[in-house]
Amino acid sequence: MAVRTRVLAAVLGVTAIGMLVAGVTSFLVQRERVDARIDDNLAQEVDELREFANTGIDPATGDEFTTVDRFLQVVMQRNVPDRNEGLLAFVDGVVAWEPATDVDVRLEDDEDFVDDVADQSGSTRVRPRSIETEELGQLRYVTVPVTDDDDDAQGLYVIAYSRDLEQAEVVDAYQTFAVVAIASLAMVGAVGWLVAGRLLRPIRLLRDTAQQISDTDLSGRIAVTGTDDISALARTFNDMLDRLEVAFAGQRDALDDAGHEMRTPITIIRGHLELMDSADPADVEEVRAMLLDELDRMHRMVDDLVMLAKAKRPDFVHPRPVELDRLVDEVLDKARALADRQWRVDARVSATVDLDPQRITQALLQLISNAVKHTEPGDVIAVGSQLTGAEARLWVRDTGIGIAADDIDRIFDRFARADVGRGVEGSGLGLAIVTAIAEAHRGTVTVDSRPGAGAVFTIALPLVGSAVTDDLVEEEA
Repeated sequence: MAVRTRVLAAVLGVTAIGMLVAGVTSFLVQRERVDARIDDNLAQEVDELREFANTGIDPATGDEFTTVDRFLQVVMQRNVPDRNEGLLAFVDGVVAWEPATDVDVRLEDDEDFVDDVADQSGSTRVRPRSIETEELGQLRYVTVPVTDDDDDAQGLYVIAYSRDLEQAEVVDAYQTFAVVAIASLAMVGAVGWLVAGRLLRPIRLLRDTAQQISDTDLSGRIAVTGTDDISALARTFNDMLDRLEVAFAGQRDALDDAGHEMRTPITIIRGHLELMDSADPADVEEVRAMLLDELDRMHRMVDDLVMLAKAKRPDFVHPRPVELDRLVDEVLDKARALADRQWRVDARVSATVDLDPQRITQALLQLISNAVKHTEPGDVIAVGSQLTGAEARLWVRDTGIGIAADDIDRIFDRFARADVGRGVEGSGLGLAIVTAIAEAHRGTVTVDSRPGAGAVFTIALPLVGSAVTDDLVEEEA
């Protein structure tokens, strides 16, 4: 079953149950109220009859009543039945008087009721009773014994209300309620169908878009115009597709670049193996050395690619409080063995910053290694650190040949190399690794260089927490 249908069915089911419970409860309460009103009316009629018996006089003689029959006759003449009310007077178990006016309930026409009341002629208890007859249906009635000291006759005054007629208005009202409720459910269903369709439209589009997406085409997107949760889901899905498209594009580019870079050593290895004279020990040894060197280069390239792949993982870096001045000194001590250069510390700041010391050391040594490749003995290679605003800055400066303006924008790409005018070994992954380490710290890498004036590579890291203890110090090693 479609989500739209399930949502609509749930809404209609809950609405219908709510209407049913409310309607049935209200109907039962109204029925009880009608029954209570009938009993109140019966009690009032009995009280009025007793009051008339105590104070009434015979209009014909002006004296008190002397017979039961005359008393009941006058009562029947004076009393006008209410709507849905019936009256009847018995004398010695026989119907003696009937209402003269046109009444809704003719008790005398119902033989079953008359027989039942006649059997109660000897009773002196006045209380409401209920009876259901074929002729009049459900009746709520009371019988009042009437006697006179001067008359031996036994009278019985009967007051009855038709419960069916009294309840008819309630039944009619709730029949109307039922019709209105059904119409309301139909309207709720129609509106709910349209609203559910509109709200779930992004999900249908999401499904259709997901079906169209393949490993070669991630360009599909969902058109979103609303501001509700479903629309937010669609936007999140679009953002996910954006990230996936960028990631897949990066992977494709990396694989293409890796494939291109791997072809060169493979071609070299294959060519030398095909041309090698296996009978010449010198040639075999020369080819062996060359092959080992190419395999080492391929091994380094694979290690670099694996590291770049790990850079997107959340556990790539493990930040902890690190003293920047000590970090700079340790990096410089490790770098001195790389080449004969003038090693310097431009500046150091005594501050504690949260970072991964191993990864940052790796990034700085990679920048220093690049600087060594592009400098000559006697050139200066310097490192430094400082705090600027909300950032901690670490840099590597050299006085080498510099970088052309056309190369600055692309040297951080994978397998990209600057055109330095002479052969420089490298896979072109070093600066990409530095960028990945900086981004894993939520930082950036920038370069400031011009041909012939050296270069300054700066790693800027957001300053989560630091405790500056000394001023910036410049020194030379």
